[in-house]
Amino acid sequence: MNKAAATLEAKYRRSRQWNIVLAVVAVFLGVVVTAQLLPDQSPTTAAPGGEEAPTAQDQGDGEAVELDFVRRDADDPMSLGDVDAPVVMTEWVDMRCPFCALYSRDTLPILIEEYVDTGKVRLEFHDVVFYGDDSERAAVAARAAGKQDKYVEYITAVYDVAPEGGHPDMPREDLIDFAEEAGVPDMDQFIEDLDDPEILEEVQASSQSAQQLGVNAVPFFVAGNTALSGAQPVDVFRDFLDEAIEEAE
Repeated sequence: MNKAAATLEAKYRRSRQWNIVLAVVAVFLGVVVTAQLLPDQSPTTAAPGGEEAPTAQDQGDGEAVELDFVRRDADDPMSLGDVDAPVVMTEWVDMRCPFCALYSRDTLPILIEEYVDTGKVRLEFHDVVFYGDDSERAAVAARAAGKQDKYVEYITAVYDVAPEGGHPDMPREDLIDFAEEAGVPDMDQFIEDLDDPEILEEVQASSQSAQQLGVNAVPFFVAGNTALSGAQPVDVFRDFLDEAIEEAE
């Protein structure tokens, strides 16, 4: 890792304690929001006999259910891995986030090799707009690439050339260049989809949902009952995923 990247990671690691606090808050909010969508369930009340009432992750018969942002759709272009993997790791990303790029370059390939390719973990991506109109346009472009099954390739192309600090501009011509780099097969369709109001609405709805769940930093991850924030070292992700897999089993 070069000096600039090491400095960036060191800065983030110094803020890790604060990120953990944010993660705990976000998971709590996620449980609250999800529980509100399920009838007769509350994360804060006790059932008769002193036992805890079912939460968003436990039906009344004891059968586990997943939080509502876990999709497990076999045709989902914003995902990697077996739809029936024991664990889904959800990641919220912004196309202009330098820490998302750092994670994508240094950590994600290792996690894919060790967890996704081995069938242990499925990855599902959610876009969230933190850095203005350029972030929104880039999220639309990534989803447009996803319509041609190139979502992951697209965000990888964006992050591979991202600067190690700051938030890069995302002019339309760059968004088109990223699509070509990602191997999007029908470029005319991709360019048309950049102006698709339905895709824009999907991006805006995803961002609103993330805010309601308490996701206030990126990259942000949830696996099982635990959240993690930031471009942490790979061993932190190994511990994070191993714990989720153990709980799932």
